[in-house]
Amino acid sequence: MVRTGETICAPATASGGALSLIRVSGPQSIEICNKIFRPFKSRKSLTEETGFRVRYGEILDGNKIIDDVLVTVFRKPDSYTGEDSIEISCHGSPYIVRKILELLIKNGAVSARPGEFTMRAFINGRMDLSQAEAVADLIASSSEASHRLAIHQMRGGFSDEIKALRQELLHFASLIELELDFGEEDVEFADRNELLRLIRKIKDISLKLSSSFKTGNAIKNGIPVVIAGKPNSGKSTLLNALLMEERAIVSDIPGTTRDYIEDSIFIEGVEYRFIDTAGLRETSDDVELLGIKKTLEKIKQAEIILLVDEVTDNPDIINKRAEYLRKITDNENKRIIILINKIDIESSSEYVNLKKRLFDEVKLGKNDSLLFISAKNKIGIEELKEKLSEVIGTEWRDSEDVIISNIRHYEALNNVAESLARVEEGLNNGLSQDLIAMDIRQAIHYLGEITGEITTDEILNNIFRNFCIGK
Repeated sequence: MVRTGETICAPATASGGALSLIRVSGPQSIEICNKIFRPFKSRKSLTEETGFRVRYGEILDGNKIIDDVLVTVFRKPDSYTGEDSIEISCHGSPYIVRKILELLIKNGAVSARPGEFTMRAFINGRMDLSQAEAVADLIASSSEASHRLAIHQMRGGFSDEIKALRQELLHFASLIELELDFGEEDVEFADRNELLRLIRKIKDISLKLSSSFKTGNAIKNGIPVVIAGKPNSGKSTLLNALLMEERAIVSDIPGTTRDYIEDSIFIEGVEYRFIDTAGLRETSDDVELLGIKKTLEKIKQAEIILLVDEVTDNPDIINKRAEYLRKITDNENKRIIILINKIDIESSSEYVNLKKRLFDEVKLGKNDSLLFISAKNKIGIEELKEKLSEVIGTEWRDSEDVIISNIRHYEALNNVAESLARVEEGLNNGLSQDLIAMDIRQAIHYLGEITGEITTDEILNNIFRNFCIGK
């Protein structure tokens, strides 16, 4: 994938806008663009321009004018890729973009592959690997929260912490390696108590970072929330109330929802992906059975389950439904919010008695909640949103702590913690120096994998092939 000797080009903006940006990077980028660009006022050619200069002129195909453009010149190493680069701002016509790309390729450039500009930035030391991954996360961010995580990582907060930890380990590793060279002389260069303190510190930090993955992953990808319950309990009405639009068909006929319906809203800057599912009941309808099967799959995948019941339901039946959900998820930490719907259909005195009975007799798990709502009249919807926002909480907003959202980082940090746990055990039990040194080297390796100080072509290809063209 690495083609550092070639000059690459690609559109850096999506089609359909009034303007488009074409990015060119590589050793011949300025010379190639100079062949097809004529400035309107400046007598300087692009090859004579210093970096960070913008020139107004026209793109030519021989004597034929293709478009009036702005051309920005970047000189290495002060560009996104660390190479000589050009950015051409032209009109958004698909014909114009395609024609300019054809001219660039005709004059020596090649089409860029997905992520190739950012890969060059990594290879040329403009960013480390975790920062490069944050670029993709930033482009894909769909909420304030996911944008904030990506920006923090791209600015190097996570990288700086990992590099500092790795440097401290490298120092002690070199001392232990030195001891191995003087094995017969019984010398000790690395203070064992200080080393043990460092190992425990880095292990604890690694575990703390990896434990933040659940929050980071939820912020990055959105929190899946399944709306489940018996047919005709008001699940689709609840989805419409949350989305504030008629997204799902509402009918008095049980079993209307045969397939799941999914849509998202943002609460406190975090995306929540709501999934309205087929009602849970015994049925002989083959199509409805397929819907119920999909419902069970979505329930297992969900972070939160909204169990919609009715105010007139028997508490024992509600408890059985909740217990059934806990059983099929096989996860005691799964959050179930039991929603007692249709509180508007009863007289005041009757409702008070029913509510009291449900409060007293509905059994809640350690992560469960009980709320009373009217999806039809939008009563209790704001309280439900507040309860949902408690899943992530607000502490992360004002905290300077790093939150990871990348599965590759999560796995590497767990490997670091495991390696250092073996080092700690070895130091406490007087294990031989060469085995301790081996585990320290492994921890250093895993830390290096995060930032790209140690990497393989397979890892790089897996990361950058998911990028968009032009980035």
